Amino acid sequence: MTTQVQFVDLRAQHEEIRAEIEAEFAEIIDRSSFIGGSVVASFEREFASYLGVSEVVGVANGTDALWLALTALGIGKGDGVVTVPNTFIATVEAITRTGAQPIFVDVDLDTATMDLAALRRMLEGDCRREDNGGVVHLKTGLHVAAALPVHLYGLPVDIETLSDIASRFGISVVEDACQAHGAEYRVGGQWKRAGSTGAAAGFSFYPAKNLGAMGDGGAVATNDAELAAKIRHLRDHGQSERYIHVTANGWNSRLDSLQAAVLRVKLARLERWNAKRREAAAQYRDALSGLPLKLPVEPQYARHVYHLFVARSEARDRLREGLSAKGIGTGLHYPIPLHLQQAYRHLGLGPGSFPNAERSAATGLSLPMHQSLTRAQIDQVAAACREILVVAPS
Repeated sequence: MTTQVQFVDLRAQHEEIRAEIEAEFAEIIDRSSFIGGSVVASFEREFASYLGVSEVVGVANGTDALWLALTALGIGKGDGVVTVPNTFIATVEAITRTGAQPIFVDVDLDTATMDLAALRRMLEGDCRREDNGGVVHLKTGLHVAAALPVHLYGLPVDIETLSDIASRFGISVVEDACQAHGAEYRVGGQWKRAGSTGAAAGFSFYPAKNLGAMGDGGAVATNDAELAAKIRHLRDHGQSERYIHVTANGWNSRLDSLQAAVLRVKLARLERWNAKRREAAAQYRDALSGLPLKLPVEPQYARHVYHLFVARSEARDRLREGLSAKGIGTGLHYPIPLHLQQAYRHLGLGPGSFPNAERSAATGLSLPMHQSLTRAQIDQVAAACREILVVAPS
């Protein structure tokens, strides 16, 4: 079956900017400056300005961005980091790579982001306060060092409420903003970019992201100059300058010039591309109305950028198979929550531990979403969904 509606259309995106990217590549090739340098520094400044933060540090990928942020905060063995199980494994890999362990909490069923009431209950009921003001998780004995919320599918968590909880219990907030380039949340009555409020935030520039490179790439955003300096050392073999190593915990996690050049070109278009995604989401809501589907929500505290448009259906597998048969691409994000994966079996968290995350994983289907999606394609997807899901009366 020929694909009629692609799940993601990167070719169309790159055709729009091909000449500009080729010119940037030619200049970099002429200079033969491929690692770090002025192009990376320019992107870091421009992305920091876009986010409204003082510091952005380019790194090799989004996983490293989260890991380096946690490491720079001093999180490691004996620490626990609170996060959610319905995310890509990179979120939790970043935690375990520091030597810390994840402490999962469930998600809100409507938003699929961290259930902040559940977080509060866990901190109040499943932890004890230490004399020094720290919090210890009773079951594991871990010091609760940070919360790592995931701005899933492009929808930010209620960061204002989360920040209040974190402040009350003395824990840091590191935002997983890997899917939320340009998304916004309301803080103190003002709109701010996702990734601009926590102690730090990690971004991924995987090619399919709203702001994607032509390979791997990532960045840490922060308003803490000292933290940014630590991350710059850590990303480059612990160097403060060439061959001067100030820490033994360094790593090779540098953003290269070619990817930074691509990101600069795309950053200039991100607002327009995100607006097109939001427009497509509104058209989906109109076209899919009346169907037995739970569509994405946009709470009053957030502005969604629809990295993914995830609809929930109790007939998810039948719907996916039916759409595939009609040449319509879809995706599953993420079909098995992490607490049920073999990799985290040692945590002893079986089925039913996080019912909302489990239900979200079992029913969610990502429909085609990209900035080149047309109304005709959306109507085609909606007509196919209607044909598959609605049984005609006998």
